[in-house]
Amino acid sequence: MSTLLTPELLSNIGKSAPPKKELVTRRDIRKYSIATGHRQEKFLAGEEAPPMFHIALFWGVVEMEQLSPDGVFMDSFLPEFPLKRAMAGGWKIDYHRPVYPGDVLVAKRTLTAIYEKKGSQGPLIFYEITTEVESESGETILTEKTTRILR
Repeated sequence: MSTLLTPELLSNIGKSAPPKKELVTRRDIRKYSIATGHRQEKFLAGEEAPPMFHIALFWGVVEMEQLSPDGVFMDSFLPEFPLKRAMAGGWKIDYHRPVYPGDVLVAKRTLTAIYEKKGSQGPLIFYEITTEVESESGETILTEKTTRILR
């Protein structure tokens, strides 16, 4: 199989986006809990953030034309890939402690893998981004690994 993965493309493994810092508020936790149907009192009262709260917390506020056709904002630290059609490939989140109101969280996103597989309709490129979310003091809150597939 001829590879689409050039040494130049693979040299991007290990590159990171600038860290993003956000303050967690009780109001944001409550709004997220209501919007996502989390009905436990600790979530509705804003005392603790429900699972996946961090996802929207770190989304950039961008214009519609900055989104890909599937509604995803492509990080500027990612390389230009030879295949363009993106699909979700998987998601794994390891929680180390809950998120609480008043937490100042810092997210660090790193491109950790790029690999190619042969699909039934042609080549596929997979890439993985690992996001480490820490408190401002450096305590690990969660680790997230996202896999995207390009065809």
